[in-house]
Amino acid sequence: MMLAALLLVAQALQPDERIAPGKPSPDLANVKYGPHERNVLDLWKAKADRPTPLVLYIHGGGFMQGDKASLSVTALADFLQAGYSVAAINYRLTSTAPAPAAYLDCARALQFLRHHAKEWNLDGKLVASTGGSAGAGTSMWLAFHDDLADPKSRDPVARQSTRLTAIAVVNGQSSYGPIFAETIGIPRPNFERHPFFFPFYGITHDEVDTPKARRLYDQFAAITYLTRDDPPALLTYTFPNEEVTATSPVGLVVHHPKFGYALKKRMDALGIEAVVEGKGTPASQRTKAVDFIRKQFERAKKR
Repeated sequence: MMLAALLLVAQALQPDERIAPGKPSPDLANVKYGPHERNVLDLWKAKADRPTPLVLYIHGGGFMQGDKASLSVTALADFLQAGYSVAAINYRLTSTAPAPAAYLDCARALQFLRHHAKEWNLDGKLVASTGGSAGAGTSMWLAFHDDLADPKSRDPVARQSTRLTAIAVVNGQSSYGPIFAETIGIPRPNFERHPFFFPFYGITHDEVDTPKARRLYDQFAAITYLTRDDPPALLTYTFPNEEVTATSPVGLVVHHPKFGYALKKRMDALGIEAVVEGKGTPASQRTKAVDFIRKQFERAKKR
């Protein structure tokens, strides 16, 4: 049973999340940003005289597995060539702690990077986030959640902002909750079939429809926090926008483009730029993450 579950998670990983040879070594490797053994990050510094914008890479893997080493050679090269430094983050998995542990770890990593911005020649005002699947959902949650900075904290890292300038993500879930999924056309039971589900929420099968579970569904859904002052998003999907049934592949269920279209509808209503591109989008018309992020950084500089 466990082997089957891990295979399902592995199948959900996208090509840009798989480890590829030829990647340059980071300038700073396995830097600890927190107390847990997985609270480490790698940083590649763009070569520049002035502080450089920063792109976070948050890996996927259903919050059950995955590693910062899965940052692709191509994505890294694109960002560095554009003059952006890149930080790849590890975080606690659900074998250690359920949500929001992964979210809060990535928020802490961002604060840690901002705290060291001057030392590492980073522009703490220009930070974007990218990643696939769990990395996409975490990027969304950081982008839309209220700032987690605590100005009165005795910890200088905790005083730093967690706000982002933009996100560019792949196969992202604007919610991990089955009730929300049902409202956008993904019937139940479906989300509950994926092995990430129960460990992520820290609930049992008997608790799926309880008030406790419904509170958690809202609390850990990025779309819950969306407000007019949130950053733009590029949402790319590699799965088809097709009908979901009780027998649909679980990978399609949890990475369905409907999550992107539902988020875009809300963002459009608030006047926030949101681009959704799916499997049917011709390759010549697809937006590269680096190009979308570049546009948002340039806009932010003019404000």
